Amino acid sequence: MQLYNKIMLYFWLFIGILIFVIVTYMGFTEKSGFKIWAYYYLFSGLCFLMYFVRRWMMKRMEKHLKYMAEKEASEE
Repeated sequence: MQLYNKIMLYFWLFIGILIFVIVTYMGFTEKSGFKIWAYYYLFSGLCFLMYFVRRWMMKRMEKHLKYMAEKEASEE
């Protein structure tokens, strides 16, 4: 499960960067400019939000597992 979490963590970071770069490129190259493409930055923002939430939850879970191991060791 730890490997899956790491893969998904970097997946969201990579997708967020990719969407940001593509939307910026399309904003500069299309005739309509950023008028239409600016709304797609929302998807990039959501991907970055997923990255930060997943990273926060992973750190929180590691601390919890460490606490549970210490609690179990102290009870024995």
